[in-house]
Amino acid sequence: MALYEHVFIARQDAAEAQVEQLIEHLKGVIVAGGGTVPKQEYWGLRSLNFKIKKNRKGHYVLLNIDAPWPAVAEFERQLMLNEDIIRHLTIRVEELEEGPSSGMLAKQARERRDAKWGRREDGEGGGGYEPREEGAAP
Repeated sequence: MALYEHVFIARQDAAEAQVEQLIEHLKGVIVAGGGTVPKQEYWGLRSLNFKIKKNRKGHYVLLNIDAPWPAVAEFERQLMLNEDIIRHLTIRVEELEEGPSSGMLAKQARERRDAKWGRREDGEGGGGYEPREEGAAP
């Protein structure tokens, strides 16, 4: 069977639980077609470089797929029919990458940085600056 790496972006309005259900549905399509999904990575909600279908952010997901082409073709057809998917890309590879992907490593580095500086997901807090006292010179 052929090996593929697949990345898709789900719209920002979808909850993380909805994205997980979508992943399980898509994995079922691959398994029904005689393939396997040895690795899946949820990279989280990330900003897009430009608006896609009125979305500024998206849920990024990576799937490694070991399946025959007809299963992958049905998988991509299901993606095109789903309104929650705003972009997707499937690439055939010679071998599947073991360990965390570069997208997952970037997510982990971002989480470590934010924890170090006390930042929260909503943008509040920390930042490495001490609050200025009233009446203090700028």
